[in-house]
Amino acid sequence: MQDYIEAYNRFDVDGMLRHLHENVVFRNISGGEVNLTTTGKESFRHQAEQARQYFSQREQRVTNWQVADHRMEVLIDYTGVAAIEFPNGLKPGDTLQLQGKTVFQFADGLISSIDDIS
Repeated sequence: MQDYIEAYNRFDVDGMLRHLHENVVFRNISGGEVNLTTTGKESFRHQAEQARQYFSQREQRVTNWQVADHRMEVLIDYTGVAAIEFPNGLKPGDTLQLQGKTVFQFADGLISSIDDIS
């Protein structure tokens, strides 16, 4: 999980994929609504490659975590510097700061699902 987050912070999509199960499910959940779902490594790769252009800098910093069975909940402080203009008014160079939670589930020693919740 830590290697995945470090790869994310470096914009290293191949490094992120290295830790994912072939049938990984990724969900982005904002305000209780699922606004993005990918299924499978290739779908995840496509989304991760697209997302690289949204921010010139980004960092997920783990502030706490809990482990139970094949599941890990990680509290995250997120900071990103916008590289594009966003519909919500964020402009290139603006800093976005969020707190959220990422829930990882594991199968066969790999990440089988990721829920990013903010």
